[in-house]
Parts: sequence; C-alpha cells; structure tokens
Amino acid sequence: MPPENAGERKKLLLKLFLAAAVVALAALLLLREKDLHALAVRVLGALQRLGPWAFFSAMALLPAVGVPLLTFSLTAAPAFAGRMGMAGVVAAGLAAITVNLVLAYWIARWALRPWVVRLLAFFGHRAPRVELSDMGDFIVLLRVTPGIPFPVQNYLLGLVDAPFRKYFLISCAASWAVNVGFIIFGGALQSGKGKMIFTALGLIVAAAAATHLVRRHFAGRARRAAPAA
Repeated sequence: MPPENAGERKKLLLKLFLAAAVVALAALLLLREKDLHALAVRVLGALQRLGPWAFFSAMALLPAVGVPLLTFSLTAAPAFAGRMGMAGVVAAGLAAITVNLVLAYWIARWALRPWVVRLLAFFGHRAPRVELSDMGDFIVLLRVTPGIPFPVQNYLLGLVDAPFRKYFLISCAASWAVNVGFIIFGGALQSGKGKMIFTALGLIVAAAAATHLVRRHFAGRARRAAPAA
C-alpha cells in the first residue's frame, strides 16, 4: 500500500474510533442519567455520614474521574460547618481542590501523555504542544473560558506539557476564589443567613467579573496582534 494511502487509512481509523467512543459515551449517559443521579445522591449522602475525612478525601480524588467539583463545594458547609466551623470547611475544601489539581496534572502528564504521544505517532500525528512563552496565557485562557469542565481543563494542561509551576499557581488562583464563594453560599442557603448569602454571591460575582475582564483583555490583545487585511 502506498504511504499516502496508509496515512489516510490511519487518519480514517482514528476518526472512526473517536466518533464511536463519543457516541458510546453519550448513549451510556443518556440511558443511565437517572440512575447516575440517584447513585450520586446516595454516594454523597454516604460520604457525609462517614465524616469530614471521607468527604474531603473524595472531593480531592473524584473530580479527577469527572465528578463535578461543584457538587462537593455546595454541600460541604451544610454537612460539616456545624462541627468544623466555616473556616475549617473552607480550609479543607481548598486543600482538597489543591490535591486534585496536583493529582490530575500527574495523571495527565506522566501516566496518560506517553500513551497519547505513542497513539498519535502511530496514526502519523504529533502530540499537541504550546510554546513555552505562550503557556501562561494559554493556561489563563483555558481557566476563564466557560463551558470547559474543571477536570477536562486539568487533563488538557497536563497533556500539552504545561510547566507545573505555572499550572499550579494560575490554577489555584482561578479556582480557589470561585469555590470559596460556592462553599460559603451552600452554607448560607442551609442556615438562611442573609449577610453570608450576599458575601458568597459577592465573591462569585467578583470572580465572574474578573473572568470576563481577563477574556476581554486577551481578546483585545489578539485583535491588536492580528495582521491587518
């Protein structure tokens, strides 16, 4: 078989494999949506009954396999503020988020990336890379772009070989403020404290406003850098 035909065949097989995987995952989620939701509620309740160590350990580990971090952030304070205090819940939540950031990076960079590189090389492609000089901007843009799930962001940054220091510092800055807001908000809703609700909403709105300003800054810079037609 000519090299050109072999390369095209590899590309076609890769596209078919990815399409089949996406379709299978979507079908599974659609068929199991109600069961998964009920299971999530039961698991969350069990973790809360087991106590803070179990809950915050799960908060550190489970988002790495796709469990929404917001699920933990909103329910942490109602479950444990009574015995740990709000400051204790916030500290434990931020520690869990930090562990998750490190864990996801390690999985993506050192466990998954070598396999992805070999798979792409087999199909005649190179692994995605971002220039080191652009990496900081790329991390910020990824963190402030809406719609991309938190674990997907973590894995993408590990797969493109983001330097750990930049990944860690920017990711912590982007995720801590938002999740502190949601932790406090969850506790405020449960306790009915109006002042705390407004404080939490203020943190969330401030984080959203900062995100919007960052996106506008990078969009403006991209327009200025674009060559004139």
